[in-house]
Amino acid sequence: MNVDLPGAADRLAPYAAPPADDRRRPVPARGRPGARRLFAAALGLLAGLFCVLLGPAAPAAAHAALVASDPAAETIVPDAPNKVTLTFSESVQLISGKIQVLAPDGSRADQGEPQATGNTVVIPLRSGGGRGTYLVSYRVVSADSHPVAGSLTFSVGAASTPPTESEGADSVDPVVRGLIPVGKYLGYVGLVLLVGPVLVLALLWPHRLPRRGPARLVWTGIALVLGSTVLALWLQAPYTTGSGLFEVSGADLRDVLGSTFGAVMLVRLGVVVAAAFLLRPLLNGEGGGSKADLALLGVLGVAALATWPLTGHPTASPVAGVSVVVDAIHLGAMAVWLGGLVMLVGFLLRLADERELGAILPIWSRWAATAVAALIIAGSVQALIEVASLKGLVDSTYGRLILVKIGLAGVVIAMAAFSRKLVRSRRAESGPGLLRRVVIAELAVTAVVLGVTAALVQIPPPRTATAAESAGTSTTISKTIADDSVSLQVDVFPATVGNNSLHLYAYTLDNKPLPVVEWTATAALPAKGIEPIEVPLLRITDFHAIGDIALPVAGEWTLKFTVRTSDIDQSTLTMTVKIS
Repeated sequence: MNVDLPGAADRLAPYAAPPADDRRRPVPARGRPGARRLFAAALGLLAGLFCVLLGPAAPAAAHAALVASDPAAETIVPDAPNKVTLTFSESVQLISGKIQVLAPDGSRADQGEPQATGNTVVIPLRSGGGRGTYLVSYRVVSADSHPVAGSLTFSVGAASTPPTESEGADSVDPVVRGLIPVGKYLGYVGLVLLVGPVLVLALLWPHRLPRRGPARLVWTGIALVLGSTVLALWLQAPYTTGSGLFEVSGADLRDVLGSTFGAVMLVRLGVVVAAAFLLRPLLNGEGGGSKADLALLGVLGVAALATWPLTGHPTASPVAGVSVVVDAIHLGAMAVWLGGLVMLVGFLLRLADERELGAILPIWSRWAATAVAALIIAGSVQALIEVASLKGLVDSTYGRLILVKIGLAGVVIAMAAFSRKLVRSRRAESGPGLLRRVVIAELAVTAVVLGVTAALVQIPPPRTATAAESAGTSTTISKTIADDSVSLQVDVFPATVGNNSLHLYAYTLDNKPLPVVEWTATAALPAKGIEPIEVPLLRITDFHAIGDIALPVAGEWTLKFTVRTSDIDQSTLTMTVKIS
């Protein structure tokens, strides 16, 4: 017997000259284990796909959030700005024709091309915009390759009926939304069928055993990785533009290929094709290849693994470099472990004899233990970065899926520990039947884990959801009050107990600036017996004044303003504001 196992010669020494009738004796087949194995594998894959399809059932959520804008959303500014600035929680890329600003009359108020720098988008506006409410709609691509869409309004002079937004501007086609995680799942399966089997063939495969079956497995893995990558490139076009699956133009595909996502996908295609050429001698049984070839395969493998985190959550992490490395380690450990299990249950435990298994299994057991340790450490670091808090782990969909994944991983790790115990205590006459059944169970559960992982990449992590909630909460109160001769816009910030700033803007009833001769203002809280407190006001322009006041308690405060526009004309206006 000749087993290609570096460092295993000492294990094989006692069996250097086995009896002729015992040499190369394969483990006999039992009953119908092949059908049971196929059924278990198919059941696991179906369960994994079921988890994938359940994950993105809700509308796709953005993985970046709009955290600020200038002008701010729902505010009233005295004069039309010459640009609108949008600030997101992570860097974004533009989608051609997907950003616009509509004037109160429904015409386009933007001019020229918007510019994106990091997490900031600047939209130039044409001069001479009218007064009223403007609508800003946007659709960009976040750093983790997911589209971010939304809209906001601001007003010039006074609020009016906002223009109508294009229908479905922030939508994603449901077929596209469903196919994206399915493609990711198939890519993960392909990675498992590629990495683990190649390592086993190169370092643990006995020379006497045929390689046709494992070679088919590896070629299937290569086909799945290439196919899922091409599918991802195609789906990215309708995903980012919001169009249908077959409503993709050449310009859309060029935009995708010219993006960071497209560049990473092209690198993945090139690396996998190059690896396929280098793998042919190994798969054809022409030898394991030279050390240089194996080293080059290792470099290509690392490069291929890095393409997964470079198009996902890790690139938008607060510590992107750490997240990318950790995610690549997590993915590589998974591929080694599960791919090795597939080789064990599919081939080695059926075809190798007792002496070969006696050399192979202890080495594989150490590999598996190392891979599991890497999975636990890398997964823990990932969860700490993405979830960030116990509340996020419990209250978010992402966090709950993490808990499900942890539970399933715990079951698999327990099975792996039992397998390791079997390997350490297994007697030659006991046969590998029990070990084979445990490994099949491991593969069935890990297929579901892969499905949960594919669903996770489509769900925004709690750190992003927190940014979105913070962005959606504005403490500025902006209100317009009027009588028969004057319209007064009042901004109160931050509308909380303590120091507050007031901005007052005076307009005529047709929204033209109204010069004011004298301003006065008071604040009172009758419910708590607080009499009117005078607010010192400073005149900034003819129609704009500011003031500061300390409000000691929360409640419905009454603000009273007197605006004198001439020696004989003045108006007194009153409003209430809730201070929290």
